[in-house]
Amino acid sequence: METVLLLLLLLPLSGSVINAVVGRLLPRRVCEVIACAVVLGAMIMASVALALAGKQVYDLTFFPWIKVGDFSAAMNVHYDPLASIMVLMVTFVASLIHVYSVAFMRHDSDYVRYFSYLNLFVFAMLVITMADNLIFVYLGWEGVGFCSYALIGFWYTNETNADAGRKAFVVTRIGDIAFGVALGLFFVLFHSFSLTYIDSHAAALTTTQATILSLLLLWAAAGKSAQLPLTVWLPDAMAGPTPVSALIHAATMVTAGVYLLMRLFPVLQLAPIALGIIAAIGAVTTLYAALAAMAQTDIKRILAYSTISQVGYMILAVGAADIVGGMFHLVSHAFFKSLLFLSAGCVIQALDEEHSIFKMGNLHRLRPMLSYIFLAGALGLSAFPLLGGYFSKDRILLATFIYPDFSYKILWFIALIAAFLTPLYTFRGYFLIFTARPGGRTAREVRPLPGLMVWILWPLVILTLFDGLLNLPGGIGKNFLGHFLETVPGARPDLGASLALEWTMGILSASIVLVSLLLAHRLYVRRPAPEPLRQGFHEFLFSGLYLDRLYQVVFVGPFQRMTEFMKGRVEERGIDAGIVTAAVALFNRFWDTAAFLWLRVDDRTIDGSYTKGAGGFLTLSRGLGYWTTGRLSTYVKMLLLGLTVFLVVLVWGWYD
Repeated sequence: METVLLLLLLLPLSGSVINAVVGRLLPRRVCEVIACAVVLGAMIMASVALALAGKQVYDLTFFPWIKVGDFSAAMNVHYDPLASIMVLMVTFVASLIHVYSVAFMRHDSDYVRYFSYLNLFVFAMLVITMADNLIFVYLGWEGVGFCSYALIGFWYTNETNADAGRKAFVVTRIGDIAFGVALGLFFVLFHSFSLTYIDSHAAALTTTQATILSLLLLWAAAGKSAQLPLTVWLPDAMAGPTPVSALIHAATMVTAGVYLLMRLFPVLQLAPIALGIIAAIGAVTTLYAALAAMAQTDIKRILAYSTISQVGYMILAVGAADIVGGMFHLVSHAFFKSLLFLSAGCVIQALDEEHSIFKMGNLHRLRPMLSYIFLAGALGLSAFPLLGGYFSKDRILLATFIYPDFSYKILWFIALIAAFLTPLYTFRGYFLIFTARPGGRTAREVRPLPGLMVWILWPLVILTLFDGLLNLPGGIGKNFLGHFLETVPGARPDLGASLALEWTMGILSASIVLVSLLLAHRLYVRRPAPEPLRQGFHEFLFSGLYLDRLYQVVFVGPFQRMTEFMKGRVEERGIDAGIVTAAVALFNRFWDTAAFLWLRVDDRTIDGSYTKGAGGFLTLSRGLGYWTTGRLSTYVKMLLLGLTVFLVVLVWGWYD
């Protein structure tokens, strides 16, 4: 088992390193095969580990990492049912995205960097999923942050893309600060970074300590999972390649925060106030993002806001103490959201990089297979009755409704409104893209697509349509997922609700979805209008409820005004000129010293010695290369020369 789990981690890392070091020297097809093979190999290892382990828990130490005095941290792995499901889901979705990327990036010349970062992204997420040591978790946590920055701004020559990458990096770092503080508090309180140790000894915490830790973890999760108020980076993250969007949204970065809360749930459940805040953040975020999605015109930004909304349901599940429901929705979301993003990538490339849904149309007639694929994802996102998204979302709503605190009834109602809006904005996009309408696309305007980009999506279609079988409600079938996760701390296989209440909630959810679909059909098919929302309200929703503008006013604006004020004071000599002159002189002296260390010591001496050494080896290798001609006569000459030298040395020694 140790070998299987070690290979599971090392395979994606090895693919990233190989492509980073020698990828430029390899043929393009070899580079792509390496990148895809290592992730497929990791998926095989994940399947083998699940088959071997079942419900068993494995705590393994691969090797020690840091040891300073009494403090030590090792590469520890905690493999339990929660980790096994997460690992298999991540590697499966990532494998499909890697194969899809081969066709999607077929015209991009910077494929080596792309696949190296993509492999590293998968490795970092697997570290978060399997690590038992919080320091090890933080390594993966920062790893996905770096990879998201690199991949969102992959086409960095475009200033907008580069800004989007920097924005994602800065905003998620705000959440990472809270995680760093939480790490320090965990060590002070438990003298250990082990997740299993913390979970098993969490009962020793006071309510105040648990509340502080839980709120810090919530802030960290809000950054990575794009929850209020740190949602602003995710819509702009659409600047990266579409497969990157699928990987970030479906199986990796945005689910990392939710997974961290699930993993440390024994700490959270000791803080009722913190659980209520977590649930409130999740519920309000679902509604906020659903409202914003209603006015978006970019196909990828619609899906981005839908991700924020759906992750809000997962956060709500944690706040309602339903780990099983949150994990069920996380898995369902991974399937239908990756399907939607990848099929959106097909639409964008078929229409020559067009993103606006109002400049599409008629694609059902021109690309019927793509239409059916996108429809399956749209039904999954909309929680259409009897699909996995329906059962997982309905369980979260039920868990919220039956929670003892009355305030959760309000949160349930907020989440229910978001559930009504979800099919509305989802099928707004579907109808405008695929149905026939005036000004829609013609056959000459639709480019052909590689067959690989379309056919690779069918496994996701099947899983989107049938993953509800993983955890059927008690009145319909067996909740396999719930019983598989029953050994996870805090997990409840059954919510304990009556059968009548389950059926009532299920019928209510189904009715809301169907009414919303009928309304979407009436608005965008039967009587298509450019936009049924009023202009002012449309602008309000389109801007993400002015959240970006709020950041600009509260944080960015004052900082800019302060710097301009200081600059003006210096220019007006409001600050003593002598102080300014001395500061400039000091800076110039510092710069001269830095330039000397940079140009003379580092560049010429240190770098120069390495360059000369490498040049010497290059000259030596070229000299030896003259002997590797492939001719038998040359090798015979070399053999005779070597034998002659050997005999001369032997005779010389004998003579002495």
